[in-house]
Amino acid sequence: MKHRHPIRCLALAAAVTALAAPASAQPAEDPFIVGVCSHDLHLRDSTSKGVQLLRQAGIESVRTDAHWAFLERKRDQLKVERHWPAYLAGNEALGIDSLFILGYGNRFHGAGEKPRSEPVRAAFNRYVAFTAQQFRGRIKHYEVWNEWDVEDPIDPQFSQDYARLITDAAGIIRQHDPDAKVLAGAVTTKGIESGFALRLVEAGIMQSVDGLSLHPYVHCRSRGKNTPEAWIEWLAEVDLELSSAANKPVPLYLTEMAWPAHQGACGIDETLQAAYLARSFFLARTLPNVRGYWWYDFRNDGTDKQEREHNFGLVRQDYSLKPAYRVLATISPIIDNFQFVARVGNSPDSIQLQFSNGQEQLLVAWAPDRPRPATITATGKTAGDLKLLDTAQPDKGWTSFKAWQCTSATGTCTAQIELDRFPKIVSLGEAASPDTGQALTISTR
Repeated sequence: MKHRHPIRCLALAAAVTALAAPASAQPAEDPFIVGVCSHDLHLRDSTSKGVQLLRQAGIESVRTDAHWAFLERKRDQLKVERHWPAYLAGNEALGIDSLFILGYGNRFHGAGEKPRSEPVRAAFNRYVAFTAQQFRGRIKHYEVWNEWDVEDPIDPQFSQDYARLITDAAGIIRQHDPDAKVLAGAVTTKGIESGFALRLVEAGIMQSVDGLSLHPYVHCRSRGKNTPEAWIEWLAEVDLELSSAANKPVPLYLTEMAWPAHQGACGIDETLQAAYLARSFFLARTLPNVRGYWWYDFRNDGTDKQEREHNFGLVRQDYSLKPAYRVLATISPIIDNFQFVARVGNSPDSIQLQFSNGQEQLLVAWAPDRPRPATITATGKTAGDLKLLDTAQPDKGWTSFKAWQCTSATGTCTAQIELDRFPKIVSLGEAASPDTGQALTISTR
């Protein structure tokens, strides 16, 4: 259970941009979700150690495929796979929710084609109804189809057919499992850029669903445009465009997103993958309309280091931990329990984000390009030692150090830290009340 607190935070700023008063941040309507995509539902060994690793990483939701073809292996005979309930029970016992993807076609209906014609659509709706009935109360989110736009993100009729499918499926799910949330879209990067997501919003689908899901991958963009910082700038533009079209905020669910760690085109190494994971999760929290982020995926799909699809995971094929897993396990309590307050400073050389849970204030900062020394300056009373969590060394956890160097003549204290491509998380003590008289700045050089 997450607890949200009113936030009154100490003002943080770059030396050139001071915030004059404590900031206040309002939590999103729904708590932010830390999730992963996984194919382990289809493993017949329900005792897999993967379930324990999910919880240890702070993962709250698993997105997986509830294949139509697996539930209807004989024409017009719908049946739940025997090992699915056991897998779900294992997750439920650890407090992990499930997101089911509904889709992928069935060979008995239109030879597996998308449900665009009436007979295939009717058969798909029966499958949706059956799934919602069988798993009532057990599935937190349903996502209608996966990346429908892949074949043709431009044709308006293609998006209209999907909009109709969404409307029907959402109504069926709500009839049989009214507490489940319904997501639609699963729109690829190309679909976002080609206007597919925008056309769905303009078609009014937000009247039928709880959120729009996106797969905003950027790993194959050119140098400088494939980083978490460039990604969040683009995503902020998408967020604004969609909400403007809907005339209200559009809840966005990033149900697939990651950087693959493979040896080939568009690939990075496992260390940089871990740094990008940390940076992207913190940056995702800066957009209030983003309600969840599912890393793709939990486990590497294979062992070929040169194959992109084998190297997206948090863990390797044998469940050995990658650096990205260790980083997520370290930052997930912060992502989960702290609210973003403000982006502080305007330095092009570093990213500085302020978070608070109402009792404690954090500064999350990094230098994307190269290591840079940074100075934290406090004016007024300083409260004890600094605590630092370096995501480059997640196993060390929080460390305390007597960092303050104070000058009685000016009443200021300074502390030095080194920023690099991994976020440094600095605890600055208790959240400020209006009468503390404290002010903090941070500057890099």
